Amino acid sequence: MSKKKLYFTTTEIAPFANVTSLAKFSGRIPLFLQEKGHDIRTIIPKYGYISERKYILREVIRLRDIPFEFHGEQQSASAKSAFIPKTRVQVYFLEDEYWFSPLTNLLYKAKNGRILADNAQRFAYFTKAVLATLPHLFWVPDIFICNDWQSALLPGMYNKHFKDSNDFYKSIKTLLVVHSNNQYAEFSREELMLANIDIHPSLKGDVLNIFEVAAFETDFIVILDTSSNRISSDLLKLDSFKTNSNKISVLNIENEEKPDYHKISEEIDKIISKL
Repeated sequence: MSKKKLYFTTTEIAPFANVTSLAKFSGRIPLFLQEKGHDIRTIIPKYGYISERKYILREVIRLRDIPFEFHGEQQSASAKSAFIPKTRVQVYFLEDEYWFSPLTNLLYKAKNGRILADNAQRFAYFTKAVLATLPHLFWVPDIFICNDWQSALLPGMYNKHFKDSNDFYKSIKTLLVVHSNNQYAEFSREELMLANIDIHPSLKGDVLNIFEVAAFETDFIVILDTSSNRISSDLLKLDSFKTNSNKISVLNIENEEKPDYHKISEEIDKIISKL
């Protein structure tokens, strides 16, 4: 089985950022895929509460002040590097004083429990910055693994703004992993247009499910079902998912409290080998 270079984009990795089940998944799956021989790197936002001293975050000279465009304005991004504790899985921490540093450890909500109104733009920024900083790693991934709604903009943004722009961005595949389907996945059409994301003509309405938008853009989708949350039953009824059914796989997580990450990584590994 061929070994691939994998870039795992996510917003949580235990122990750095641990809000949902995404955190443990994002720590264990890259480790297991690395053990299978894949060259895997991960990237998350650098939230202000993450201790640089505790986790030994290091400066990376080539990842400082990288220019890119967002919302029609020039921006710059920097990143530091560390490893998931007790592993050799590398993590890049994307810095931004406006979008990431002020967040509390609730990440997606305010302290009063309300969902942050600018989540869509925050993770659109994260996605654009991830793609813009990529050449500065001097490393070209074969596949982006995009974790849940927070990274679901990446396939469309890659296709529209980066793919075939030069030899570096020529043939990277995208794999979207869907963990949840709830109000967080609802993005306004206005926000998507502001982020300059293409929307398939079949998708109507002022509020769109970001997974439906991504279904037309990504190369493959993995839906994670649990006994208490069979999200595939809703998603697979959608016309966008029916249209793209040939690139969708559903994985059933039998023990929701203690997921078998090794088994999940085995299934993801099989999919990776076919992309």
